[in-house]
Amino acid sequence: MELTVGAILEGKVKTITNFGAFVALPENKTGMVHISEVANAYVSDIRQHLTEGQDVKVMVIGLENGKVNLSIKRLEPKPQRENAPRNNFRGNHQGQSQNSSRPAPVQPAAPKTADQLFEEKLKAFMTESDSKLSSLKQYSEHRPRRRR
Repeated sequence: MELTVGAILEGKVKTITNFGAFVALPENKTGMVHISEVANAYVSDIRQHLTEGQDVKVMVIGLENGKVNLSIKRLEPKPQRENAPRNNFRGNHQGQSQNSSRPAPVQPAAPKTADQLFEEKLKAFMTESDSKLSSLKQYSEHRPRRRR
């Protein structure tokens, strides 16, 4: 049997490490499930999710340099994120539009991609960093230098 990306296989957990689990696959092949591919939630201790000897269903997500990368979480249904309704403050304070007596329908925001989330985090980091650097520069400019 030739392994291909996207193939779904049954395997048995052989070894668990701090960074993942090695899974025995058919035809004496072995693959690894990285800790980030174990569950849809954050996994701090992989041993809370897997045990040695456990039968698992895995998906092949990569074949690189003879190594087989596997995922368990990609076979699980993605958890639904609960979006709390947002208040619309454009109209009056009760979330109503100015021309209507009933509340304006709230459009659900489109889910953000990983790239959009990364860009937002990077922008926030850069803004905070610039602020800290400017305050440090101001402090060092106004502070008299000590003589030795």
